[in-house]
Amino acid sequence: MLLRSTWNKRPKLFLSPLSGRHRRRSLLTLAIETSCDDTCVAVLEKHDASPASNGPKDGTPTATLHFHEKITSDNRRFGGIHPLIALASHQANLGKLVEAAIQALPSRDGRSNDARHQVGPGTIRHEKKRLPDFISVTRGPGMRSNLNTGLDTAKGLALGWQVPLVAVNHMQAHALTPRLISALNQGLGGPLRPSFPFLSLLVSGGHTMLVHCQSLTDYRTLASTVDIAIGDMLDKAARVILPKEVLDLSTGTMYGALLEKFVIDQDPAVLQYTPPSTRTEELSRKTTAWGWALGSPLAGTKSRSMEYSFTGLESAVRRRFNDPSRLISIEERTTLGRELMRVAFEHLASRIILGLDEMRTHSEDFFTTTPDLVVSGGVASNSYLRIVLRQFLDIRGYSMIRLIFPPTELCTDNAAMIAWTGIEMFEAGWATALSCQALRWWPMDPASEDGGILKVPDWISHGGSHHSGNGNSPQPS
Repeated sequence: MLLRSTWNKRPKLFLSPLSGRHRRRSLLTLAIETSCDDTCVAVLEKHDASPASNGPKDGTPTATLHFHEKITSDNRRFGGIHPLIALASHQANLGKLVEAAIQALPSRDGRSNDARHQVGPGTIRHEKKRLPDFISVTRGPGMRSNLNTGLDTAKGLALGWQVPLVAVNHMQAHALTPRLISALNQGLGGPLRPSFPFLSLLVSGGHTMLVHCQSLTDYRTLASTVDIAIGDMLDKAARVILPKEVLDLSTGTMYGALLEKFVIDQDPAVLQYTPPSTRTEELSRKTTAWGWALGSPLAGTKSRSMEYSFTGLESAVRRRFNDPSRLISIEERTTLGRELMRVAFEHLASRIILGLDEMRTHSEDFFTTTPDLVVSGGVASNSYLRIVLRQFLDIRGYSMIRLIFPPTELCTDNAAMIAWTGIEMFEAGWATALSCQALRWWPMDPASEDGGILKVPDWISHGGSHHSGNGNSPQPS
């Protein structure tokens, strides 16, 4: 109670300078991400577009990534992520990454006399550093114990430095990653992209969903998986398909990425993809030289349902190896990997087409306000997926859709995306009470029973009001 009552008195002090003539020329945040097996820390600064700032003078903001590192736990002997191993890695590595991030904080600019934003001599290598304006951290969704490691560290930094905390949604951060990239690349000119509204396909080891991103805090789920995530399926199937000697050379547990490399190395022609021009062709089975074929998921009565399903594909792969006396050649393994990715990625694309068809039906100006499509999450780094989606959209009449893929290093979990999301939420007038707890499950869609970015408790609005999470969100001023 002491922390809560003390904290609730602070938002006006820290957040009110964001409005009117007192808007800051830049915002600096230190961010932490520990939702799964990656321990990530970043320091990000966003410069506004005022004449006196470091940003461009054409009205577009810029960003500087001062620090960005991560350490991934070694789970190879378990063939996948072991929660306790990942947790131990967070506990062993987060402190030293935060220490390195503090060393990378930019020097204070000399224009502020606020002692809270200075570190005096003898504290950090005898340099005067500018402290973050707030701390960003992943609150969920993810493994609760792992999340708590990062969340507790972030609370300690916020309390020790007397700055606000902004605890953000991990999936929201994936969706907003291209806006971070746009700000980092503002030397190239142009506005922040994508602008709202836009579509986002979130594909990772824990999530598969197609989302209509209507605003910073309003995300409508158009399609999601009814069983396992596509990244989980690819990892599990890859452990069956890949030869032992290839698996033994792996330096991590991203077996889906290893499968992609194996298939392309063995058969570069896989990248010469020809998309199905009709729905009938898409759902038809393509029999291989070995007499088997992988069928499209939900090809029966649910062929037009806004759902994803991947367990059937994993089971189909395992059936190919049921007979231990049958030797599976490298050529057949390569074909199986190719067909698995093709069918899975066409399944992703099919729901995008269905969603776009529905949007076009209900929008008279669809072709003049066509939304961008952001593809993010670990699977978004797959080069074959990028080819399939582009060509699938083109042949089905949606060549005007702009596909946006983050750089490969920002497709997987990282703290830079958490920092950017923290900045966007902070600028919108939101911070988080120190009483907040990690959330294993945190849907983004406000229409879900227990979801919505702002529906969870412990948001603090711009004016200092404490949001209880009952669905009646206070609006930041």
